[in-house]
Amino acid sequence: MRAPDWYEAWCDEAFESFMAKQKRATETYRLGEWARYDYDTDAGVLTFSDESGPRVIADIQVLGTTAPSDWLWGWANAIWPPASVADAARVRDFGAEHGIEELTTESLVSDDLDGLGWMLAAIATRILDAEGAYRAPTQNGGLYLIMRTLRSVS
Repeated sequence: MRAPDWYEAWCDEAFESFMAKQKRATETYRLGEWARYDYDTDAGVLTFSDESGPRVIADIQVLGTTAPSDWLWGWANAIWPPASVADAARVRDFGAEHGIEELTTESLVSDDLDGLGWMLAAIATRILDAEGAYRAPTQNGGLYLIMRTLRSVS
């Protein structure tokens, strides 16, 4: 299956837009500056906190994970409840509608899995009109979360 002719340019635009969204989220919500973060995929919440408590809350969905040798879409991983990967399934559906194999293949291999994860996050952010993405490190790679919305907590 070959991706549509427009897909490469569309991905470039998605990544450019994604980088602007990530910059805006980082500057507005000071992401990366908080003492800790916690996520609850069942509740769909990512919380950034300091010593005084929660400071920023993001509504999230699981996009996928990287391991030492591959990317696995959230919709293809049985450990995630369906509600926590509904947006990832929407990305898959977009891929199916347009014949985009990387969005419909359960597992992908790359020499740069972190780069692949961020590119897929950019694509998903565009499809879903989300505010950005967050990568939480795991023991063997990373968990990529789509941040649907972000809000400060007083």
